Amino acid sequence: MNKSSFQNELIKETSPYLLQHANNPVQWKPWTEQTLAQAKKENKLLLISIGYSACHWCHVMEKECFEDIAVAEVMNPNYINIKIDREERPDVDQIYMNALQLMTGSGGWPLNIIALPDGRPIWGGTYFSKENWIDALQKIQSLFENQPKKLLEYANKLTSGLKTMDLVSLNNQALNFSSFDLKALLVQWENQLDWEKGGSKRAPKFMMPNNLLFLMRYAYQTKKKSLLEYVNITLTQMTYGGVFDQINGGFSRYSVDEKWHIPHFEKMLYDNAQLVSVYSDAYCLTKNPLYKEVVYETLAFIKKELTNEDGGFYSALDADSLNNKGILEEGAYYVFTKKELQTILGKDFTLFAAYYNVNTYGKWEHDKYVLIRNTSDKEIIEEFQITQKDFVEKKIHWKVKLQNLRKTKSKPRLDNKILTSWNGLMLKGYVDAYRAFGDKDFLDIAIKNATFISKKQLQNNGSLLRNYNDKKSTIPAFLEDYALLAAGFISLYEVTLDEKWIQLSKKLIDFTFSRFFDTTSGMFFFTSKENKDLITRNIEYRDNVIPSSNSIQAKNLFWLGHFFGNKKYVETSRQMLKNVLPEVDAYPSGYSNWLDLLLNYSKPFYELVIVGENAILEMAKLNSHYLPNTLKAGTTKKNSSPLFMHRIVPYKTLFYICTDSHCENPLSSIEDVLLKIH
Repeated sequence: MNKSSFQNELIKETSPYLLQHANNPVQWKPWTEQTLAQAKKENKLLLISIGYSACHWCHVMEKECFEDIAVAEVMNPNYINIKIDREERPDVDQIYMNALQLMTGSGGWPLNIIALPDGRPIWGGTYFSKENWIDALQKIQSLFENQPKKLLEYANKLTSGLKTMDLVSLNNQALNFSSFDLKALLVQWENQLDWEKGGSKRAPKFMMPNNLLFLMRYAYQTKKKSLLEYVNITLTQMTYGGVFDQINGGFSRYSVDEKWHIPHFEKMLYDNAQLVSVYSDAYCLTKNPLYKEVVYETLAFIKKELTNEDGGFYSALDADSLNNKGILEEGAYYVFTKKELQTILGKDFTLFAAYYNVNTYGKWEHDKYVLIRNTSDKEIIEEFQITQKDFVEKKIHWKVKLQNLRKTKSKPRLDNKILTSWNGLMLKGYVDAYRAFGDKDFLDIAIKNATFISKKQLQNNGSLLRNYNDKKSTIPAFLEDYALLAAGFISLYEVTLDEKWIQLSKKLIDFTFSRFFDTTSGMFFFTSKENKDLITRNIEYRDNVIPSSNSIQAKNLFWLGHFFGNKKYVETSRQMLKNVLPEVDAYPSGYSNWLDLLLNYSKPFYELVIVGENAILEMAKLNSHYLPNTLKAGTTKKNSSPLFMHRIVPYKTLFYICTDSHCENPLSSIEDVLLKIH
């Protein structure tokens, strides 16, 4: 019996990851109220398997276990089997990932959890071979049948532990933000940094965009040249590495080694979105042409591979693709053999091989190469005595040839679901690129995306939907969706001065107060109070590859509070920062977005207001400068907002700079503004 002869309930889903499992002999079900009710009614254990479409080991376990009839014959009679796309349901994923970490001290994907019929976890792990999987399932089922009290006792203890994780206490102590010892914190953090290759002193290496944004801002505001050099080393080495696709553009998720060479080949929207923002900001500060090249190549990749016709952004490209034997293989689409390169490049191979290290430095495995640089264009030009113009033309020529070679290969699978939160990140990425380079195409794409999301995902009452695929949205949004989209709208306002984006941002924030706010802690839950199918509600506040939803929310509240003169927003933001700061010492890199907010209080911070008929033009000029410590607002006409009242003078464009609610006399030129803001 072949795979296509089976079908389960996932066939009705829109997630590409769930659809990949729709023809497994395992009778998978989606995570729904009906599924959970069935488990209780039939008194069956839940088997919850969580992964995502670009997850290599998820594919391996599917092939070895979930496509196997013998495995299905163990799973189907004894368990209610639930498959979850962690990117669609990060709320479920986080609870059971916390459970796995409590049980084993580690985590990862695929995440496999067995829970009591009411959802309380009792056992878990990540990847299993077929034999180990069957053995574990049979033993746990036997325990459930013969010693249920033992499992119940364990579930009670584990669930109690889960309810104490990711909780934050209201901090009522007085705290002077300006006296917080950031300097000592940075000394501790710097010991973990790789000053030669960038990133952290370990492998695998994740790119951690928000860490770089904070360190760049801190270095700039404290004039710490060594730290700024570290940021530049990191950005350069990531660009040179195989983690950046030297042919098609765009970044993979992480590097398995310390030199950024061999990537885990999946390309995620959220990484690329944030890295576009980082490189755009770094260009504004340094004017390094390499950073501009990276942004343009990454956005070309996004436009070609991860954008739909309506302006929405898809989620990911898989790590795996079919090799020349028709077998799924990690990285097959991206790697080259030396023979392939010699054949297609001809007499240019020697120069190409020197530039991209088709040698022992760039060799991976099975005589395949992942292109990696370790020298600058200038060094190669000097070594080979070639003009810069000729070298640039050769690079373009090489890329076209190798792009054509890739067209003969099987492409990685596309995860074409659209997630609101990740679209908020990419929206901001395009806005930041427009700020840095003034390319109107970037702004047009940003506006198209913002319009698409606001029409398809934003409801009249201010609520959001999380996912969109096949013209359907099925999942209510989480805090990260509200926070990241609101941040994207704020950034779009700062370049267009179109207040509709600020009003939409405010609408989102006000909705989160009514559904997500926790009055006990002064923080926001990750899930809405209307979400009843989870065993606990968590508060996400530690920053990771994507900053935490609460740190993003706190920064939104800071910005909107100042724009609207809203004391509730401002005080909530302050309280959230106060709640978290006592934890920062233990792991500063896990709180980088909070530390960025702290800089608003501990270092000079400005409100810059431009009023007059040329406000948009003047704002565009200012936006090309690196001004991380500035809230920017403006208007071209009479406006009743507190920021603009009584400030418009006919036929003049004026600049107002305010600090701590004190505004100086208006200035009339950008040059004067830049002298004041530092």
